[in-house]
Amino acid sequence: MSETTFDAKIKELGDKLAGLTLKDAVDLGKYLKEAYGIEAASGGAVMMAAPAAAAPKAEEKTSFDVVLKAVDAAKKIPIIKVVREATGLGLAEAKAFVDTPGKPVKQGLDKAEAEKLKKTLEEAGATIELA
Repeated sequence: MSETTFDAKIKELGDKLAGLTLKDAVDLGKYLKEAYGIEAASGGAVMMAAPAAAAPKAEEKTSFDVVLKAVDAAKKIPIIKVVREATGLGLAEAKAFVDTPGKPVKQGLDKAEAEKLKKTLEEAGATIELA
């Protein structure tokens, strides 16, 4: 396998993008849309290629959906905030989403990202299922 040489500027930009938090990535998406009219592809998930040497394990689940199952009514506002941050929805859309549980908040996430979002939503007062 030959190794491609990249300009230092490209390496630096790539390293910064790879280190973004979920909130930073959502904010970056909003900025690019507002400033340049660039929108993420539907689904919004960025898929990373597995190293060529790694052989996939048979039947191991690699893609997870974070599904909002139930909401603690007393903690609805913090849940709406987390849903807005995770999805980029507006306030009204996020409220409507939280008011009707049973739908995936995000789909196609890797296990670590799905677990992180699940934990954040559960801390806010939601009941979450990974599907």
